[in-house]
Amino acid sequence: MNKTRLTIVGIALFLIIGNFKANAAEKSNKRITLTELLTEISAKHEVFFTYNPSIVSTTVLNPEEYKYSVLDRIISKLEKNTRFDFEYLGNKYYVVYRKKAERVTLKKVSTTNTSSILSNTTVNLAVFQNIVKGKVTDESGTPLGGVNIVEKGTTNGTTTDFDGNYELKVGDAATLIYSYIGFGTQEEVVTGRSVINVSLIEGEALDEVIMVGNRSKPRTALESAVPIDNIGVSELRNTGQPTVDKMLTYKVPSFNSTNQTVSDATAHFDPADLRGLGPSRTLVLVNGKRKNQSALVYINDTPGKGEVGVDLKSIPAAAIQRIEVLRDGASAQYGSDAIAGVINMILKKNVEYTTVNLKTGVTTEGDGFNFGADLNTAINLGDNGGYLNMTFGYYQQDKTNRAGEPGEDNLFGVPADDPTWGSWLADNPDLGMTVGQPDMKNIDLFFNAGVPFSNDKGEFYTFGGLTARKGTSFALYRTPYWVGDPFNLLHDSSEEYNGFQPSFDTDIRDNNLTAGIKTEVLGFNMDVSGTYGRNAVDYTVNNSLNPALGASSPTSFDVGGYTFSNTLGNLDFTRNFGEVSIGFGTEYRSERFTAKAGEPASYVSGGAQSFPGLQPSNVVEATRNNLGVYGDLEWDITEKFLVGGALRYEDFSDFGSNTSWKISSRYLLGDNKGAVRASYSTGFRAPSLHQIYLSNIQTLVSGGTISNQGTFNNVDPIIREGLGVPQLTAETSKNISAGITFKPVNNLSLSIDLYNVKMDDRVLFTGEIGFDGDDSSTNPVEQILTDNSITSLKFFVNAVNTNTTGVDLVASYRNIELGAGTLAATLSANYNETKIDGQINTPTLLAQNGYEIFNRKEQSRITSSRPKSKVLLGLDYNLNDLMVSLNNTYFGEVTWQHATTPANDQTFAGKVITDLIINYNFSEKISANIGVNNLLDVYPDEIDTKGDVVTDLGGRFKYPWEVNQFGFNGTTVNGGVTFKF
Repeated sequence: MNKTRLTIVGIALFLIIGNFKANAAEKSNKRITLTELLTEISAKHEVFFTYNPSIVSTTVLNPEEYKYSVLDRIISKLEKNTRFDFEYLGNKYYVVYRKKAERVTLKKVSTTNTSSILSNTTVNLAVFQNIVKGKVTDESGTPLGGVNIVEKGTTNGTTTDFDGNYELKVGDAATLIYSYIGFGTQEEVVTGRSVINVSLIEGEALDEVIMVGNRSKPRTALESAVPIDNIGVSELRNTGQPTVDKMLTYKVPSFNSTNQTVSDATAHFDPADLRGLGPSRTLVLVNGKRKNQSALVYINDTPGKGEVGVDLKSIPAAAIQRIEVLRDGASAQYGSDAIAGVINMILKKNVEYTTVNLKTGVTTEGDGFNFGADLNTAINLGDNGGYLNMTFGYYQQDKTNRAGEPGEDNLFGVPADDPTWGSWLADNPDLGMTVGQPDMKNIDLFFNAGVPFSNDKGEFYTFGGLTARKGTSFALYRTPYWVGDPFNLLHDSSEEYNGFQPSFDTDIRDNNLTAGIKTEVLGFNMDVSGTYGRNAVDYTVNNSLNPALGASSPTSFDVGGYTFSNTLGNLDFTRNFGEVSIGFGTEYRSERFTAKAGEPASYVSGGAQSFPGLQPSNVVEATRNNLGVYGDLEWDITEKFLVGGALRYEDFSDFGSNTSWKISSRYLLGDNKGAVRASYSTGFRAPSLHQIYLSNIQTLVSGGTISNQGTFNNVDPIIREGLGVPQLTAETSKNISAGITFKPVNNLSLSIDLYNVKMDDRVLFTGEIGFDGDDSSTNPVEQILTDNSITSLKFFVNAVNTNTTGVDLVASYRNIELGAGTLAATLSANYNETKIDGQINTPTLLAQNGYEIFNRKEQSRITSSRPKSKVLLGLDYNLNDLMVSLNNTYFGEVTWQHATTPANDQTFAGKVITDLIINYNFSEKISANIGVNNLLDVYPDEIDTKGDVVTDLGGRFKYPWEVNQFGFNGTTVNGGVTFKF
C-alpha cells in the first residue's frame, strides 16, 4: 500500500514538474511583435502609443521579460532592448520613434503650443497643403486635452492642448483619426474644411471595450455575442435626472423605474426592472462583483409587487465611471437573478482632477425642491501605480403633492353637502391627502482602490461604500369622520378636530465592501475576492395613534424593521490559449434576512393607524448558503467567427440545486463594420429569503373597505399545512436572442436585437384572499382569518408561467456638422410584451373553495403595469464651449385591470417627455448647466373610475399609481455648476 502511494505521489510530482518546465519553456520561447506588446500594455495601463506600424511590427521580443506592474520600468527596458525611443506627451500618450538623428523631434503638449507633429520618421512638410484647426470635447462640451489626432495612413499627427484645441497641416484628401482613452474613436474627412470640431463619445461606441458578458477575454460591444449598452457618466448626467435609477430610465429603453407614492417603504426604494420582468430578475454588479439586495419586499400595490430588488439609490453617480447593461440572460455566467440581464457599475479609478458638482431644482408647482453636492477625487498610493478614488455625496429632496380634489368622499359615503362634514370638505377638497414623491435626505461615501504588488506579480484591490438615507412618505389621511381623536393627542382641545396625516419615516443604510487580489498562477489570471453587503431599513410611524390605547397611546411608533446581508467568496481563473479563451471558478454565498418587532404599542389591539407594527410572531432571523461552480469558453474559430458556451451549477441549502447553460455565437461583417449575433440560455432565480420568511399586517383597501391584511410566510404551518401551499422553489427560464450590429460609415452605428424569455414557476405575491360572502358557513380560509383577527390574507407561491417577447433598437449618428458646431443624434427603442402562459397554479384547497389567488388586477402588474414600448430620441449640439441636449422619451401605454370587471379597465395613453439641458464651459475648470425636465409639463391620463370608488380611493388619487409610466411631478427646473481642481 505504501509503495503504491509513493508511486502515485512520484507520478504526480513528475507531472507537475513537467508541467512547470513545459510552461517555462513555452514562456521563454514565446515571441510576439512590439505592436502586440504595446497593445497589451495599452489595455493594462490605460495609455496610448502612437507609432508607424510598418516599422514597429518588425521588432519581435519575449513578452515575459516585460511583466512589470510599473509602466516606467517597462518603458525603460523597451528603450534599452529595442531600437526605439518612447517620448511621453502628457495625458497618457506616448510616441514611439526610431533612434535616428534625422527624426523630427516631437513637441510635448502645452497650453501655449497647439501644433505638434507625431512622427517617427523624417517628414516632408511639402506634402501638407491645408492647415486644419479645431476643438475636441466630450459630450457635455468639456474640452479634452491630450486627444490623439493622426492623419490616416501616415505618421503625421498631433494632440490637443489643455483647452482641447489643435492645429495640423494635412493633405486636402486626408482623413483624421481622433482617439482618446475611455472614448470611442472618430474619423473625419478633411476635404474642403479648415475647421473641424469633434465631440468624442464616452463609453457607448461599438468599439469600446466592455467587461460584462464574458469572463475570459475583454471584447468591444461590437465584438460581443450578446447586446450590451456601455454608458459613460457624462451621458448619465445629461439626462438631468437626480439618481442612478432615474438616469437609466431615461437612457436605456428596456429599463424602468418611477417614484411610488402612499406605499409605505416602497416609496423610498422605487422598484426598477429590465424588460418588464420585475426587480428580482435583474442582477446588479459593482466592478463585476454581486451587489446585495435591499431589505425590502415590495408588498404594496405598485409595479414590482412581491419582488425584491437592489437599492439603486445607494450607488452615487459621482462614483461611477460607466455602466454596462447586458440585455440578455446570464445565469450560466453569474448565477441566480440574471434572467432579464445584468447591470455592471464600473467605479472611477485615477482621475486627473478633483471634481465638485453642485445642483439644485424645483418643480414649476413650487414644491419638490432638491439640492445635491458631490466631490470625487483620487490620490496616488505609493510610486508604482497605486490609486485611491473617493466620492462624497449629499442629496435632499422635498415632497411633492398631486392629490385629487374631489370635494366629497365617496369611499366613506360623505357627500359634498353633508350637513356635518360639508364645511370640512369645502376647506379640504383634497381630503387632506399628500400624493407625490417623499421627502428624502441621502449621504454617500464610496471608495475604489488598487495597489500593485511590490514584486510586480499582481494587485491588491478594494472598493465599497456606505449610504445613509432618511425619508418621509405619507399614508391615507385620517379624516375626522374616519378616525377620531377623543383624547386630544393630535390636536388641541380648544381647536376643531380636522383629522390627521400619519407619516411613514424610513431610516435606510446600505453598505458594501470588497477586497481581493489579482495575480497570475500557472499561466492563469486569478482573481480571488471577498464581499460583504448589507441593507437595513427601520420604520417609524409619526403623527398617528393607536385608538385601542386611548389616552395612553403614543403618537410616534417604532414599528420595526428589516435587514438583509450577504457574504461572498469568489475565486475566478481565466486564460487565453491562442484563439480559445477559458474561464472557470467558484462562488460561495451566505445570506441573512432579519425582521425585528416594533414596540408593543405599535401592534396591540389593531395597532398604530396606517401601519400596525411588526409583532413578535413576525420576528425572523433566517440564513442560507449556496455554492456555485462555473466554466465558460469562447473560441474565435476565425477572425470573424466566434462561438461560446457557459455552464453553471449551484446548490442552495434550503430548496436544492440548479444547472444553467448558455451557448452564443457572433460573426463579424465586412471590414469589422458590424456583426450578426445570437444566444440561447437557461436561467434561474432562487426565491429570496424575504419571500420565504416575510410576514406582517398592513392597513389597506381590501374588498372595498379599509381593513387589516395579513401576509403569512412560506414556512408558517397555517400556509403550508392549513392551505396546502408548497415550499417555494426556483423560477426557471429559457432565453433566446438574435441580432445584428452595423457601422456602415464613420460615426453611424446601428443595432437591433430580438429576444424571447419563457419563465416557469414565477413566484407570486397573491391577491387578497378574504371572506366569501356566505355567512351561512365558514370555510377553512375564513377560519384562519377569524383566528388571526384579519379581513384578508396573502402569501408567496410559485404559481405562474410567462412568455416575454421583445425587440431592442439602437441607432447613433455622431459628429454631424451643423453650422459652426456638431450634432449627435441617438434613437433607441424597446418593444416588450409579457403574456401569462396557461392557468394560475392555485393550491387545491383554495381552488376547491372557489378562491382566485391572482385576480385580473394582480395579473396586470405582470403584463401591463410597465410601458410595452419606450422610445428615446436624443439630440446633442456642441458649439465650442456650449452644449445643448434635447431628449425626448416616449413612454408607451399601460393598462390597469379591474379585479373582477373588465368594463372598468383603463388604458393610459402613451406620452412624450421632453428634457432640455444646456451646459456651458466657462473654462477648463468651471462649467455650469441649466435644465428643464418634462419641458411641456406632461402628466399621465387621469383616472376614470367608471363608477367604482375604490379605483381612485374616493377621488384621493388623480393619477394612476398601481400602474406607472413616468410619475406625475410635472415640470422640474434644474441648475448646477461643476468645479475642477
